Amino acid sequence: MTSTTGPVHRTSSRSTALLTDRYELTMLQAALADGTADRRCVFEVFTRRLPPGRRYAVLAGTGRVLEAIEQFRFGTSELDFLADERVVDDRTLEYLAGYRFGGSMVGYAEGETFFPSSPVMVVEGTFAEAVVLETLVLSILNFDSAVASAASRMTSAAVDRPVLEMGSRRAHEEAGVAASRAAVVAGFAGTSNLEAGRRYGLATIGTAAHAFTLLHDDEPAAFASQVAAMGVGTTLLVDTYDVRRGVENALAVAGTALGAVRLDSGDLGVLAEEVRQQLDAAGARDTKIIVTSDLDEYAIAALAAAPVDSYGVGTSVVTGSGAPTCGMVYKLVAREGADGSLEPVAKSSHAKISVGGRKAAARRLDAEGRASQEVLLTGSDRDVRGWGSDDPTLRALHVPLVVDGVPDRAWMGSDGVAAAVGRHRASRDELPRGARRLSADEAAVPTVTMGIEG
Repeated sequence: MTSTTGPVHRTSSRSTALLTDRYELTMLQAALADGTADRRCVFEVFTRRLPPGRRYAVLAGTGRVLEAIEQFRFGTSELDFLADERVVDDRTLEYLAGYRFGGSMVGYAEGETFFPSSPVMVVEGTFAEAVVLETLVLSILNFDSAVASAASRMTSAAVDRPVLEMGSRRAHEEAGVAASRAAVVAGFAGTSNLEAGRRYGLATIGTAAHAFTLLHDDEPAAFASQVAAMGVGTTLLVDTYDVRRGVENALAVAGTALGAVRLDSGDLGVLAEEVRQQLDAAGARDTKIIVTSDLDEYAIAALAAAPVDSYGVGTSVVTGSGAPTCGMVYKLVAREGADGSLEPVAKSSHAKISVGGRKAAARRLDAEGRASQEVLLTGSDRDVRGWGSDDPTLRALHVPLVVDGVPDRAWMGSDGVAAAVGRHRASRDELPRGARRLSADEAAVPTVTMGIEG
């Protein structure tokens, strides 16, 4: 495994402005025409429910949202497209030409666990500047959080054994980069994706596939070539033909200092036992065993007693292990009234009810420091904005992300990923006992509402 050190923050200069739905801009046009576009508004990102059977979810993608907002600019190409397709009128095009998000954002720190109704991100600004971000924010947070939520279950199942991400080939090329980042946020030790490594300072891993063995006249020749190129500390893939013979050939070439062998097919638990015995008998007690082959959290848990040193996961993690989205929504919860104050607003449609008004969020901890409640604090806008807990059992969850249009760069690039890794580890550790079990159950922490007064 190699690692990139130091802060890394490289993103594409391509505009993100058209990574949105048409109705965002048609709403903007109508609001500009009727005079409501400048009304101050508060939008809230939350999910109404967790995927079936899941006990918690993990927020990921916050840093990517901030990077994408910096690139949310309508240049000549974007404006020409909108004009040619007659998406919006000239007045709206003029507004978009100078668009810059000048509002503020707070939210859960990236890596934090969350539950139904958790206000994981709050966007405040004029209607015009905030509404156009809906699709972009949701597309990033829904995907990244789905990957991180699945990855967290996998690293929980693996306990102290490293889990490695290698699923880029099962996703869109840019989704593969995002998935690598999200998996690392939730505890994965590295990724096979080089662009993710370059962009976010992630450790990258990988040696050879079956094609490399098949290229050569025989397995010993392939192993000798790889060892000559990469040294005896490399990982040799030993199941192209016969596993026992593969291990013999690997040891004959690399000796007992061989770094690791990889198993990619068959009954991995049985094979791992047999290979461990074979390696130990040959004196290669420090040679590690890495297993791959369509692993998910359940397969990892089933291998808990096997002599496996690390796991490589592909398809399952980049697709959310059966839950490819977190179902997050971006809802207007407050808007400026005639007197200039913010008034709560809420949708009341059946099965899609939301709670109006700005909210603060906190997690109540018991005497052992374990989460017992997700607390949503409500009240007048002034009281909620000024809330600060003097209750030692409440841990405030919202942190500043953007102030007056300026993002806090601590959440971006490689530094942001490192911070998210630490936050996830701490947040998951404070969950109630049993929250990390893979068996289906309700949310591990109930969400309650508490009124506050100034």
